[in-house]
Amino acid sequence: MIELTRLNGIKFVLNCELIESLEETPDTVISTTNGKKIVVAENVDEVVKKVIEYKRKIFCNLMSNN
Repeated sequence: MIELTRLNGIKFVLNCELIESLEETPDTVISTTNGKKIVVAENVDEVVKKVIEYKRKIFCNLMSNN
């Protein structure tokens, strides 16, 4: 799960496994696997960075539990 910000400033948490695609138009639009489109304040690079950080944290936790 990653924390993002809607254009109105409200923060929310998104299951990043649902992200199908990202595009800047110029706002960042997240398309999800269930067909929803979400517009966020973060740019594409920031969203990608958050996803990588989340996945790294999950992977590291899996490795440390073995």
